[in-house]
Amino acid sequence: MATIHFILQGKGGVGKSMVASMIFQHFMEEGYNVLGYDTDPVNKTLSSYKEFQNITSINILQDDGNNIDSRKFDLLYEELYENSDENTHIIIDNGASSFLALGAYIRDNNMLEELEQKHTVYLHTIITGGQALFDTLTGLASLAKNFPNSNIIAWLNPYFGKIGTDNSPTFYDLNVYRDFGDKIKSVIELPIGNKDLIGKDLEMLFAKKQSFQSGINGSNPIAVKSRLRKYWADMKNRIDNAYIF
Repeated sequence: MATIHFILQGKGGVGKSMVASMIFQHFMEEGYNVLGYDTDPVNKTLSSYKEFQNITSINILQDDGNNIDSRKFDLLYEELYENSDENTHIIIDNGASSFLALGAYIRDNNMLEELEQKHTVYLHTIITGGQALFDTLTGLASLAKNFPNSNIIAWLNPYFGKIGTDNSPTFYDLNVYRDFGDKIKSVIELPIGNKDLIGKDLEMLFAKKQSFQSGINGSNPIAVKSRLRKYWADMKNRIDNAYIF
């Protein structure tokens, strides 16, 4: 029995690919067999990390290169279903542009129900503050409504602003949590430090498509290495506390 992690969010630029790469790195460092599938038709993420092994990029576009061919998800479905290694974590990084298409495919093919007969499946989604708050909350609500029996992991990314409103100051006060909180297995909040220090360090790390270990053990200045080491230790602890393995 493998553990499958779908990274799903209909809003782009909120940290979805960052989360996918961190999950991949965490389980790789813990000694698990880790497989990745990159189904983003616009911005390939996992497959662009040269340090990551066992990444499959699935081209889900039609031959004209403009529209999504949902039948191409059949290959992903087949490979996920047939994997039987209980020591394996599988991460599917799906792009914002194909969020609706993959969601419809999962629903129309009873994909979760079939996979959960053999595997543990988690749906990860990112909630961010600022202007994208409403859009990301809508993405969470969509998953909860369409897949009411699924294990949802909500990642809170406060980098762009508070995840809350004047009347509902925290995520747990928002209507979406009141309505769907019982569908959320775990909440993981991304740590936020000084944006000019660790914020810039992380921007450069992910822009270069480097792992945390490369950033910590590479040619960065000592101060940068120290900040990355502290952040990654904190992040790994938060993932462990979410019990997604």
